[in-house]
Amino acid sequence: MIPTSAILKAKLLIVDDQLANVLLLERLLRGAGYSAISSTQNPTEVVDLHRQNRYDLILLDLKMPVMDGFQVMESLKGIETEGILPVLVITAQPNEKLRALNVGALDFLSKPFDIAEVLARVHNLLQVRLLTLETQRLYEQVLVEQDLSEMLLHNVLPHAIAERLKGRSKLTADHLTQAIVDSYANVTVLFADIVGFTAFSQLVSPEVMVGVLNDLFTRFDHIAEHRGLEKIKTIGDCYMAAAGLPVVVTDHADRAAQMSLDMLVAIQDFNAGSQHPLNIRIGISTGAAVAGVIGKSKFVYDLWGDVVNTASRMESHGTAGRIQISDATRQALIQPFSLEHCGVIKVKGKCDMSTWFLNNSDQN
Repeated sequence: MIPTSAILKAKLLIVDDQLANVLLLERLLRGAGYSAISSTQNPTEVVDLHRQNRYDLILLDLKMPVMDGFQVMESLKGIETEGILPVLVITAQPNEKLRALNVGALDFLSKPFDIAEVLARVHNLLQVRLLTLETQRLYEQVLVEQDLSEMLLHNVLPHAIAERLKGRSKLTADHLTQAIVDSYANVTVLFADIVGFTAFSQLVSPEVMVGVLNDLFTRFDHIAEHRGLEKIKTIGDCYMAAAGLPVVVTDHADRAAQMSLDMLVAIQDFNAGSQHPLNIRIGISTGAAVAGVIGKSKFVYDLWGDVVNTASRMESHGTAGRIQISDATRQALIQPFSLEHCGVIKVKGKCDMSTWFLNNSDQN
């Protein structure tokens, strides 16, 4: 319910060509405690006045020269976006009451005025009117918050995964603990690490450090989106992305290769305009993986499997400014790329592996 104090602050407009009726209604309403009362004897002014002031209720006489109440209501329909006219019509003709309601009036007052009837109808209409506006405001607020929640959900999770979460009919505790997990026969995982970032972070302020990371990772995000990779996460100064999930594609290795080459260009562009030149080391591998969302709070889309460990080793055993890929990735490439055999290297936790450098086309 709307409190009486709010109802008494409602904005009212009295429209009647007879000054005596205007003064009588003003006296009745002010005596009941209403304070925001305006009036006019010229019906042609109503639309402009309402557009400027947005009255909560208009007490409108139907019989007026130049422009009658029905014409006023038709004009008001052009500016009332809610489709409801805040009009209480005033008439001495019983046959006009039904017509006025059909045109869009909320209720009617009969002439001559009955004091109790005037105050009761005004109070009741304002109660309904203000309650409707408050409900609409709350509904719009819910929509805004829903849009914000969906935006945040899509920022945290891949679009396809976010839609699956939204599609669950009931968000109960049981539903929240049901993991979303998918297996993939072949995906390509990319790791990029900023070389010497720990030492760099000790030489600059926290604000500068975070600003640099944000700049670089935002550039990488744009590349991932352009090349069709899914950003998985960042861990400190390490950036992880994957191709071929959650939507399966056949050219996942090519996409990751193109992204890694773009990342080298991005770091060069960053260095050209930065006082803090940096370098990156990139590793890529291809293989089977499991991906999904687990847990019941702070949802995170993550990736598991030997391919993740191998891609990480490709990065950590790599060389600054270079892209090291596993032989599995080399075999998965569809388009021709410039590759340089690194030979067989010893990889911690794994057997000896044959690896390759992925070069720009103009590299030897």
